[in-house]
Amino acid sequence: MHFNRYQQAAIKTLQPAAPDADPVMVPLLGLTGEVGSLATAYKKHLRDGPGMASGKHLLREELGDVLWYVAALAHRFDLDLEDVAAASLVKINDWWLTTPTADRVFFDATFPQAEQLPRQATLTFTLQQRDRDGRSVAVLTHNGKACGDPLTDSSHIDDDYRFHDVFHLAHAAVLGWSPVTRFLLRCKRKSDPRIDEAEDGGRAIAIEEGISALVFAYAARHGYFENVRHIDHEFLKTIATMTSHLEVSVLRAADWEQAIMTGYAAWRQLRANAGGTLHLDLNQQTLTIE
Repeated sequence: MHFNRYQQAAIKTLQPAAPDADPVMVPLLGLTGEVGSLATAYKKHLRDGPGMASGKHLLREELGDVLWYVAALAHRFDLDLEDVAAASLVKINDWWLTTPTADRVFFDATFPQAEQLPRQATLTFTLQQRDRDGRSVAVLTHNGKACGDPLTDSSHIDDDYRFHDVFHLAHAAVLGWSPVTRFLLRCKRKSDPRIDEAEDGGRAIAIEEGISALVFAYAARHGYFENVRHIDHEFLKTIATMTSHLEVSVLRAADWEQAIMTGYAAWRQLRANAGGTLHLDLNQQTLTIE
């Protein structure tokens, strides 16, 4: 049965609200109650064992009641249940499924090779002592040349944020997007001034640096993701909002989660070994540390 047909059939049995009563309240409270009844049915299913036919029948019945109240609420909110279901699948796919390989695009595919993120590259993070104040700085090199400036933690505490360029490299590897990496590797798309300004310019770089700092603060409260599999969806929505006007906005929250986890897996190795050699592969969407 299609959702639209079910909704139309369900609302035929929806009782009119009492005078001066909120028409949403009864189906909303009913849905709350039925979810509790479903939990009770599952408790009995666990207690009596899956072999009890009555247990499975009861679960089926309670799920049906939940579905009826969902259809009734959709009607009260003037929503189409078919549309609600379709939007839910889009949302869930965004959260839990990364962009399929067949649908993946390289944002710089039409640009000269010198303006493309390298599909494969080897870079090295090295720790050096700074004589003036004794703090360690991280130096990133590519093909023997320094990329950007030596970095400290820029903090009162020693938290190894000096290795944070690895997060930008992870964005490049997994998302195929990183204005900071383009700056570091000198592959900004200058042949198109509009793209160079809007996608590779100072504002985009500042946004990516902001994301890096925001995620680092979040990661510090979660063990730097060492034993964490997923990131809060509300947090990923914040990143989506920050990048909504940029080319990377076509990617999914699950892509961002993969990029962040990839970056932190590499960062933890750099931190443990006080540096290392990193292999970036955009084709395989990987970032590995020797």
